[in-house]
Amino acid sequence: MQAQGRRIGMAAGLLGVVLAGALAWGLGARQGEPRAAAAAPGVPVTLVRVVREDLAQNLAGVGTVTSLHSVLLRPQVEGQLTALLVEEGQLVERGQLLATIDDRAIAAALEQAEATRQSNQAQLRIVEQDLQRYRTLIERGSISRQILEQQEAQAAQLRATLRANQATIDAERVRLSYTRITSPVSGRVGIRNVDVGNLLRTNEDSSLFSVTQIAPISVVFALPQESLPRLQPLLGGDTPVSAYSRDGGQLLGEGRLRSIDNQVASSTGTIRVRAVFDNPEGKLWPGQFVAVDLRTGVLRGGLLLDSRAVRRGLEGAFVYRVVDGKAEVAPVRVLQEVDGRSLVEGLEAGEAVVLDGHSRLAPGARVEVLGEAPALALRRSRP
Repeated sequence: MQAQGRRIGMAAGLLGVVLAGALAWGLGARQGEPRAAAAAPGVPVTLVRVVREDLAQNLAGVGTVTSLHSVLLRPQVEGQLTALLVEEGQLVERGQLLATIDDRAIAAALEQAEATRQSNQAQLRIVEQDLQRYRTLIERGSISRQILEQQEAQAAQLRATLRANQATIDAERVRLSYTRITSPVSGRVGIRNVDVGNLLRTNEDSSLFSVTQIAPISVVFALPQESLPRLQPLLGGDTPVSAYSRDGGQLLGEGRLRSIDNQVASSTGTIRVRAVFDNPEGKLWPGQFVAVDLRTGVLRGGLLLDSRAVRRGLEGAFVYRVVDGKAEVAPVRVLQEVDGRSLVEGLEAGEAVVLDGHSRLAPGARVEVLGEAPALALRRSRP
């Protein structure tokens, strides 16, 4: 009996220990729940405001600077190059003397042609005097008409010879003018390919040098064929075009739209466009690649938003806005993107949307606002 009582007492003690542990664990769990809930932070985000501004409507492309006049100077007569009167890179005016070719042989041929004409003129005077006497004699019946007709034919032959002499003289004068090479355009002299003393030949492919017009100058660039409806009404107007360095950072010049090509390139689906720039400082250089902005108009009062705030999903573009401390999805329609900003529909001016912190966001998630970023400014000034 005594042993049985000891076993019952030990079982009762063990049961009490178990119940006390379970009670303590339950109390601890109930006290820990509010601490865990209080310790769960919201998703940290940064907000940005939607702003209403006027936005320039642009068409952007990459173009090549092209001279409006570029001339390769080649000899038109054979001879020795006797002088180069300009330096490489020098600015020259139209009509300015650039180089000379030995002209002695051509000058001698011209003098000979003039002497031949003078001799034929003297012969013609003698024939015309005889012709006048023959006409007097034929009236008196002293000579036959055959003699008169022969004299008239000889006079006509000499007149034709004089015209041929004059044509030869004119041709030699033209050849003589080719020995003085003048600039056909105002521009800059390129690197020369020959030196003084070389014998120039007309059948050689190489040129002496080139003269390229620098100011004004043009830029030819390609735009998608879908741009045609916006381009065509701008022809004949004063549409501004800006040219930037290839990386889009430095403004190189402001010009005007000149023309569009007469057909679309079937291989690329693009159309070529030409803009003309005054280029007084020579920042645009022939053959240079540039980024081009063509301004087609101004959209008044557009809603602009930092493009980093716009997300894209299966149902289209959207943004997260914060309502009562929670993230809410707001669908938007992106009309245009310019310099890191998006022109959108579906929001109101002044609304704050999430700019940074999207990776952990989901609809209905609690957020913690860390601050508000300033609206992103356009990197380039627009009219």
